Amino acid sequence: MKALISSLGQLKIAAIVSIAVAIVVMGLKYLAYWVTGSVALYSDALESIVNLVTAVAALYAIQISSRPADRNHQFGHHKAEYFAAVLEGVLIVVAALAILHEAYGAYLTPRSLGAMTEGLAINALAMVLNGAWATFLVRWGRTHRSPALVADGRHLFTDVFTSAGVLVGLALATITGWQALDPLLASLVALNILWSGWKLVTESMSGLMDEAVTTDVSRLIRKIISDNASGAIEAHDVKTRQAGQATFIEFHLVVPGDMTVAAAHEICDRIEAALEGAVKGAQILIHVEPEGEAKASGVPVL
Repeated sequence: MKALISSLGQLKIAAIVSIAVAIVVMGLKYLAYWVTGSVALYSDALESIVNLVTAVAALYAIQISSRPADRNHQFGHHKAEYFAAVLEGVLIVVAALAILHEAYGAYLTPRSLGAMTEGLAINALAMVLNGAWATFLVRWGRTHRSPALVADGRHLFTDVFTSAGVLVGLALATITGWQALDPLLASLVALNILWSGWKLVTESMSGLMDEAVTTDVSRLIRKIISDNASGAIEAHDVKTRQAGQATFIEFHLVVPGDMTVAAAHEICDRIEAALEGAVKGAQILIHVEPEGEAKASGVPVL
């Protein structure tokens, strides 16, 4: 439990730093747009607003998910991070539509571009900062099993890739003088952002729908139960679900009909200790059944 509390504290720090990074990057990108007037750089800057909003949402979600179970939320608040990830996906889609609208207007009314060298240099600096922080966020979020931080980091990676595409495209536009390339690049950025937002929403929904753990983790859980259930007859109906940093595990354990409650409890304690040591954030529920009255379904473990 202490390790989980420490992990949550570190996640909050990461979320706070994300907000600071988002503010700096947003300022740099809007400065690049201001000195150039490029609608492609405008699209890149607009996405930075989404980055800031979602960084704030991630921090709030982590604070909510770290709250202990209470009377109205007896299984905890772990799913709050998935709501933040869904919100981020929706905002990404909205930003993409706004960019498409702006790009269409720029295509109908071409604009002359300003100080492109300075603007591209500023945007490149913002891209490098985003890339470094995105790498850290994804690794940190996966290590500490935070859907909100992983979503934030993955979104930043899409921002980095689109920024790189914009920089290359605008450099070509500057060299060739083809102004239509600017709104075209903005449209491509918008389509990429739109796809990213859709993927993020669909993946986050799996967490809200109580998706089971991965096949490898499920195999590990079953092996641990089998290795530590000496004295029991059978284990079946193993069910799992992932909720943020928590992994919920439940199953039925069949014991001899004449086994004492104390002996059955000792087996359960042994299995629980092994699972908690191997599966981070494991929350375990074991239903003990006497031999002859068990109602099995699914594949038995023992």
